[in-house]
Amino acid sequence: MTRPEILAAVDLGSNSFHLQVGRALDGQIYVLDSLREGVRLGAGLTADKRIDRATQTRALETLSRFGERLRGLPRHAVRAVGTNALRVAKNAPQFLREARAALGFPIEVVSGREEARLIYLGVAHSLPPAAHARLVVDVGGGSTEFIIGTGFEPRLTESLYMGCVSWSLRFFEGGRIDKSRMKAAELAARQELASMVRAYRAQGWHEAVGSSGTARAIETILVDSGLADSGITRDGLDRLRSLLIKHERADPERIAGLRENRALVLPGGVAILGAVLEELAIEQMTVSEGALRHGVLYDLLGRVQHADMREATVVQFMRRYHVDPPQAERVRRLALAVYDAVARDPGREPESAREDDADRLLLDWSARLAEIGLSIAHAQYHRHSAYVLSNADMPGFSRMEQQRLARLVLAHRGKLGKLEDLGVESGEWLLVLALRLATLFLRSRTDIKVPLLRVSQDEAGFALALPQAWLEENPLTADALESESGYWKAVGMRLAVEGLTEKKIAALGRA
Repeated sequence: MTRPEILAAVDLGSNSFHLQVGRALDGQIYVLDSLREGVRLGAGLTADKRIDRATQTRALETLSRFGERLRGLPRHAVRAVGTNALRVAKNAPQFLREARAALGFPIEVVSGREEARLIYLGVAHSLPPAAHARLVVDVGGGSTEFIIGTGFEPRLTESLYMGCVSWSLRFFEGGRIDKSRMKAAELAARQELASMVRAYRAQGWHEAVGSSGTARAIETILVDSGLADSGITRDGLDRLRSLLIKHERADPERIAGLRENRALVLPGGVAILGAVLEELAIEQMTVSEGALRHGVLYDLLGRVQHADMREATVVQFMRRYHVDPPQAERVRRLALAVYDAVARDPGREPESAREDDADRLLLDWSARLAEIGLSIAHAQYHRHSAYVLSNADMPGFSRMEQQRLARLVLAHRGKLGKLEDLGVESGEWLLVLALRLATLFLRSRTDIKVPLLRVSQDEAGFALALPQAWLEENPLTADALESESGYWKAVGMRLAVEGLTEKKIAALGRA
């Protein structure tokens, strides 16, 4: 039996924020505590796509309360993810700085397809095992995710920019509902669906499953109102649609099962789900308790138990882009050796220091992915690599992790001035140095014997000590190190190469 571990997931959704705390035991997660607060982050987006201050305040207060519940948990046991509202908000970076401080843990903004993968993972763990394909539909506050998968493996994922909050604000201003508004909302949803319907019908599925708040709220209303026995049926949804139009608003006093906090966003959810059932020819949909936060917990469990989806993605990218494995491994080993020499805390055991070191993991992945751009072109390949890492779908990675990967790979060769506009964090310069030195020393792409590198860091930059004799025997590398020192000087940082200075003095003496 494995040791139980407490894990926590925070979902910063466009409608609600969720916190779930669970106990991991023998590959399963048993929920210990759940919190939900209706922040309506998506409704706080202004016309120019900025989160207004009142909504930010509401969100930060919620995160402070969540942070109190999470207090005492180690960083590796908590994962917080942001979804569509934070993907589109122009002031998301500023808000996230305050949000991280309020919560006490990092917050990652995930892409739409990564959100879809995590949703499927949560739903798959909440349903009985099945050999058949399932279609999972998650109508969130700002986006709707579609996943076809078998078992725990998603096969087809898509995320569309339509959700119950955004659609309700766009088509049902002030909560007013009539036939023309409902038709307009459904038509717009069908237009969004047009790009993916053919592929999903071709893939096929045996069972349709709805997840998250919109699906559960609609199921509750249908059952409590006598419009369906269980789940969501097309007939029941049509009758609910007619009821909403008749009452001209979503009124909790006249619609059984409708909660007050769901009323304003219900019409948008009904319009989207109605379009989905029609376009995908779904007559009945079961509803799962599993959702994004559950998927985040199980993904986190995989990381804790060394089954990290990000590692699988790195390996898959290396294959897809024909990376040279021996060279990637050489660069990885040397880059990590440089990093460990400077960054390791002598007060901790080496293994424990490595397990929860996010920067070390980033360097590891960057070293192995730095050359994926060679499959496009040799010239400026680091720019091609960075572009792919910044824009590709990378299961398991948050958008911020992808941006950091891309930034580090872009920085691993050439002048450093290109990084000045990319917001490089102070702690990333060591990662840049480690990857650049590893690439420089291993340019021959052979198993050469690299000399003992003594690297140190201070406020001004870095110092590298090398045997003078080795530098004299390797003039090409010595020249490259001299150029490297100049690159660092150009961005206001020092890279002093000790043996290089002695080599110059010796050369002058012989002249």
